[in-house]
Amino acid sequence: MKPAPFSFVAPESLDEVVQALAEHGDDAQILAGGQSLVPLMNLRLARPEVVVSINRCHELDYIRLVDDRLVVGALVRQIDAETSPLVQAECPLLAKALPHVGLPATRNRGTVCGSLAHCDPLAELPAVALALDAELVLTSAAGERRVPADDFFLTEMTTCIEPGEVVAAVALARQDPSERSALHEVSNGGHAFPVGGVALRWATVDGVCTMARIAAFGVGSVAQRLGDAEKALVGSDLGPEAIAAAVAAARAEVNPTGDIHADADYRRHLVGVLLERGLLEGEAP
Repeated sequence: MKPAPFSFVAPESLDEVVQALAEHGDDAQILAGGQSLVPLMNLRLARPEVVVSINRCHELDYIRLVDDRLVVGALVRQIDAETSPLVQAECPLLAKALPHVGLPATRNRGTVCGSLAHCDPLAELPAVALALDAELVLTSAAGERRVPADDFFLTEMTTCIEPGEVVAAVALARQDPSERSALHEVSNGGHAFPVGGVALRWATVDGVCTMARIAAFGVGSVAQRLGDAEKALVGSDLGPEAIAAAVAAARAEVNPTGDIHADADYRRHLVGVLLERGLLEGEAP
């Protein structure tokens, strides 16, 4: 199929982008990499009257350190973040996750922020954002607001982005060099969408877990933090009993549904398996 008729504008600055969004409101959609929006438009599941391309807004193409955050601009392609020495050094969990996102051909166009804004429940990056205590930087004609990832992802394909707002950047917590992190998922083979997965990071001091961040994807309508599983790990020695408690807590926290790829019980079991695997196999970055 082909998309419904639409108008196309390509501003060259963030100010011009928000002006276009203010002018067209709900009728406008942002185009960055197009790996999510264009298929939806071709299927006529999305029918924007105006497509606002940010591809000429070079001011949004940056990766930089700001205090305790690694900030990734809205135009940063997934492949560039994946190969960035700064991402690998400061947010190794993001660097580990990106090779799982689609194919190299799609990562050449797809953006980090675009995947977050799309909010696919099977996508890896929303879970990574939760595990990295991310803040989404939303810009509109009214100014800028920063939204914690916990409040940004609402449900399937739905975020807290208001009409007139654009995700200008994502600010991720810098990982301490002593931290460990892992991302594990299971798919039906090749580069198919995952059945489910877990992103996690944790830290230890003198053999005791002092911090844990765990997020699951593919096991609900949206990526979710597994707070009870985190609590089961913090203060423990990460031994078999602690890991078993975290696994049980993780399975109790998720409420997956079944489909042609996997039933709900399998997905619930999978979360525990992947969490245990991550804790046992995670290596210091």
